[in-house]
Amino acid sequence: MKTNAEYSAANDALQGQFFARVWRLTTLYWRSEEKGMAWLLLLVVIALSLVGVAISVAVNSWYREFYNALQNKDLAAFTHLILYFCGIAAVAILVAVYRLYLTQMLTIRWRRWLTEQHFGAWLAHKNFYRLEQRGHTDNPDQRLAEDLNSFTDSTLSLGLGLIRNLVSLVSFSVILWGVSGSIEVFGVNIPGYMFWAALLYALVGSWLVHLVARRLIGLNNRQQRYEADLRFGLVRIREHAESIALSDGEANEQQRLMGRFHNVWSNFWELMKVQKRLTFFSAGYSQIAIIFPLVVAAPRYFAGKIQLGDLMQINSAFGNVQESMSWFIDAYASLAAWRATCDRLLSFRQALVDGAEQAEHPAIQRASGEALSLDGLSLGLADGRSLLEPTSLRIAPGEHVLLSGASGSGKSTLLRALSGLWPFGSGHLSLPADSLFLPQKPYLPIGTLRAALSYPHDAERYPQERIEQALRSCRLEPLIARLEQADHWERVLSPGEMQRLAIARALLAAPRWLFLDEATSALDEADEAALYQLLQEQLPHTSLISIGHRSSLKRFHSRQLRLENRHLAEAPAVLPA
Repeated sequence: MKTNAEYSAANDALQGQFFARVWRLTTLYWRSEEKGMAWLLLLVVIALSLVGVAISVAVNSWYREFYNALQNKDLAAFTHLILYFCGIAAVAILVAVYRLYLTQMLTIRWRRWLTEQHFGAWLAHKNFYRLEQRGHTDNPDQRLAEDLNSFTDSTLSLGLGLIRNLVSLVSFSVILWGVSGSIEVFGVNIPGYMFWAALLYALVGSWLVHLVARRLIGLNNRQQRYEADLRFGLVRIREHAESIALSDGEANEQQRLMGRFHNVWSNFWELMKVQKRLTFFSAGYSQIAIIFPLVVAAPRYFAGKIQLGDLMQINSAFGNVQESMSWFIDAYASLAAWRATCDRLLSFRQALVDGAEQAEHPAIQRASGEALSLDGLSLGLADGRSLLEPTSLRIAPGEHVLLSGASGSGKSTLLRALSGLWPFGSGHLSLPADSLFLPQKPYLPIGTLRAALSYPHDAERYPQERIEQALRSCRLEPLIARLEQADHWERVLSPGEMQRLAIARALLAAPRWLFLDEATSALDEADEAALYQLLQEQLPHTSLISIGHRSSLKRFHSRQLRLENRHLAEAPAVLPA
């Protein structure tokens, strides 16, 4: 497993490969099974963008004719040019509407495909659990929802904007070169001098805006993380509302929330300061760009070398060239936010890759067999401390085994290792495939009670008669009438009811091996005994492996193991009464 220092070093190395990694992420969709429709939509959107540039070129030529008609007081030409402009405007509106509509269609299709792929990778190999254990990836929910949405939207928007600006730059550069003429500076004749003026203006502006706003990337990255941390804190309060209310923890929680919000607030102030400087510069840059071409071209106009229409065309062409060359300036804030999004998304994907590699090359070698066997299995913690010394053990099918030990000795960790969740250790273990693990607090998905009872299988997997019988056997008869009711059942049911529902789930699944990690701890001894008796009666061929502290559990298990001082040893068995 990687340490924090190793993760930091790996991230620094990956920063140097940023554009290559973004390219690989971007091209995944365009080589997928949906590439046909994706490329068709992209080409249509690009074509509409080029039509938009052509309309701008037509409007630029229209400027010259229109202002010449005004200068010459030519009413017929003026009327014709107004009607011509109405036609151009109608086409421009149609192109703008469908360019936006088709771009949004392409964006949501791309986002749906990427989301499906990332959901699969996040849930595969139990990555969603491993990421939480490693703690190197914060707020995966934000990365799967907001970052994927921002990535697809910003990548298309910036990419299409760059293409449109490049085409516009070429088109208007040709026009500007043709209409600007030449100028003599210090005895040197400079052809197309307005083009060179626009180029110099844009280059100086781009360099200055980078100096002014280069901190935006890091600030945007931190702002996204702080906002996600705040949302997570709010969700935690909702999830544990009863415990917080019973503990009168409102003041403590407010202090925690305000601590998280302080990070949001202070980082946002830094963002405001940088964006203020950027706005000062970009606003000034844009305002100067309005009069700059007029000032530069005015000598030729007052010398009578060009007419008013030519001057206005030069001004329009210069504006388009300068705007195209200044794309970096105008898009800098968007580029900074896009870079921050990419950094977060790429680090998340790298964590998923690391999780997949860990699953493919686990430290603990697993196999499937008829019995549960451990061969030199040792377990540890992430910091290297040992929990279990090398142990060999065999549990035959049909055995009922109780695992006990002091709190914190590693009993639950051993069950996690058996289920494939715990990565820290070595050795070999063999576990039958038909196994079910019941934790102390069962997970009940939001939805109908039938779906919660059938989880992780489909809600229609079990017939109504079996479901009703299981609920009655677990003393949950009142819930039969609520099977089709949708609710947040972890808030509706008591801890004891949730554990009885988990036992009913086990009765329905009828696994060959059943692992209970203090799965009846919320029940009194009489209810606990009744449920264990029920399991033995209805699942007579199922092997039971239980973790528990109550001595009353001993009579339901023919074999007992105790984990103590990092050693797993046999304990005297108590025969079932």
